[in-house]
Amino acid sequence: MPDIVPVRVALISVSDKTGLQPFAAALAAQGAEILSTGGTAEALRGGGVAVTDVSAHTGFPEILDGRVKTLVPQIHGGLLARRDLATHQAQMRAHGIAPIDLLAVNLYPFEEMLARGAAFADCLENIDIGGPAMIRSAAKNHKFVTVLTEPGQYDCVLAELAELRGTTCKTRRALAAAAFARTAAYDAAIAGWLAAECKQTFPDRMTISGRLRQTLRYGENPHQEAGFYVTGARLGVATAEKLQGKELSYNNLNDTDAAFECVAEFDDPAVVIVKHANPCGVAVGVSLAEAWDRALRCDPVSAYGGIVALNRPLDAVAAERIASIFTEVIIAPGADPGARSILSKRRNLRVLLTVGVPSPAEQRLTFRSLSGGFLTQSADTGRIGPADLRVVTKRAPTAEEVEDLLFAFRVCKHVKSNAIVYAKNGATVGIGAGQMSRVDAARIAAWKSAEAARAAGQERPLAEGSVVASDAFFPFADGLQAVISAGATAVVQPGGSIRDAEVIAAADEAGIAMVFTGLRHFRH
Repeated sequence: MPDIVPVRVALISVSDKTGLQPFAAALAAQGAEILSTGGTAEALRGGGVAVTDVSAHTGFPEILDGRVKTLVPQIHGGLLARRDLATHQAQMRAHGIAPIDLLAVNLYPFEEMLARGAAFADCLENIDIGGPAMIRSAAKNHKFVTVLTEPGQYDCVLAELAELRGTTCKTRRALAAAAFARTAAYDAAIAGWLAAECKQTFPDRMTISGRLRQTLRYGENPHQEAGFYVTGARLGVATAEKLQGKELSYNNLNDTDAAFECVAEFDDPAVVIVKHANPCGVAVGVSLAEAWDRALRCDPVSAYGGIVALNRPLDAVAAERIASIFTEVIIAPGADPGARSILSKRRNLRVLLTVGVPSPAEQRLTFRSLSGGFLTQSADTGRIGPADLRVVTKRAPTAEEVEDLLFAFRVCKHVKSNAIVYAKNGATVGIGAGQMSRVDAARIAAWKSAEAARAAGQERPLAEGSVVASDAFFPFADGLQAVISAGATAVVQPGGSIRDAEVIAAADEAGIAMVFTGLRHFRH
């Protein structure tokens, strides 16, 4: 493969005109002939760059309202011809085809049209055909052709041209890889759009793509490599602005996402503290400061070095309290000047700001990799209201208990299974997460409640007088008896066990209220 390839003819056709003028001017200054189409040619001429229209170069006019303008042998032959094959060169001479050494194309803005909810017909007309075809031709023939698909690549190519009077094999191959990735992502967006239009949640072939936001220092552990890719516009970690702090790690990003998705469940001012992807404190309050105090009280030991998510713009009072302990990340939909000033004094603290909170009801798919494939499912958007609770015990819950049962069950959705959540007055007071046994989860949550009470100088465990949420049914009465022993007065669970009658009888014997939801919240 030739190493340095000069650029004598360049074809430029771009929808994104960023950096267009200086790029084309630099190519022309090195003696390259510039071919172009439509609006790109007009923009270049307006900036004083000499341009040959593609139609003049090919001898074939644009037709079908511009749908066909580069799908001709003079273009694709110029991009695909091998310069090292005499037969290719002879055929090019015979048909009057000139080689094209550089292609700069970015595609019609289909993804942007889709993101802003454009009409079907408008999205359809913004599906680029000639652009991807040229990109693939040039990328296949990168032995001889330099292909650029976005303005961010211009400077690298210009630097090589200025220094070497051509581009290197290494650069052309890297640009070709990026080109095929770009057309793949473009096609993935179109395929996903049409599948959705056809109401196909799980089409025969599923295509997904992401854009590299950053290469991370390492993954879950230092010996693992990791990268952070963004795929869409859902509010959260991927669309947040990092106001300050160290670089985010793989674990930081994973935990922050878990925290922000959980805090978005609540309408009142809320705070969620997460450690290792599990909430260790969740509370609502009349203010963020009050919510923070109540969330922290649940498990102050685990909160050290945790992730804090808020569903309101961060204010100075809350910022002062949160910054009083070691915190890895804070994420919130904004922060006032006082809060920013306070947090700026803790330079290593990572602060992420968004323009809002994600909607828990947004329909979307989630993914998990497997060896040789991946799993996908619709996101858990299930939510229970008072009318969805079925009282199964002799005693019905009070209005206050119902409010806390709904709160606890909403938290339970974000706790790894098996999950048990004790809550009282809109705050968690004990969380048992990720246990192989539900009874162990109940006991651990109760023990943590007692530990938190001792830390606060109280004799009685926080769980006394609380309600309990279980993410799935109690398979035996022993799990229920564990939460009764901890002082719970009401329980919410999905129901559905073959031993439901036994569990209900145990609740009645203890005089507690229990409600079934018919909705399970497993989270693995």
